Amino acid sequence: MKMTNKEYGEYVKKMTPNSKLIPNMIKAFVVGGLICCIGQGLLDGMMATGLSKENAATTESIILVFLGAFLTGVGVYDDIAKFAGAGTLVPITGFANSVVSPALEFKTEGFITGTAAKMFIIAGPVIVFGIASSIVYGIILVLFKLI
Repeated sequence: MKMTNKEYGEYVKKMTPNSKLIPNMIKAFVVGGLICCIGQGLLDGMMATGLSKENAATTESIILVFLGAFLTGVGVYDDIAKFAGAGTLVPITGFANSVVSPALEFKTEGFITGTAAKMFIIAGPVIVFGIASSIVYGIILVLFKLI
């Protein structure tokens, strides 16, 4: 079957499902905001108990990573992500999900070649490029003496 570019474009447009952009953005905003509000509530609550801001922030991060990993492990985070879409990706819980999901998916291949080898398949590039970009940014700051 031969198609021109125009015919192919029309075919793709016909076969592509319509996106519900506005409702998806609202769900992502609300759920992502709710996750962030929970984090802020944890931070404020821990600071109210007398922890310094730095210690409270560290503890809050640990709790959110644990919750993201735990909810992924019991299958709840995936349901939240199906509903909220990108709203679950940006907060720290999304990072925990990106580490735990592949580890669970490949656990049948064994601890070393499955879980350990695949754990950072999604989060690994984020870590690598985050570190690399921070090094480049640091070099630029040093070169321009902005530190």
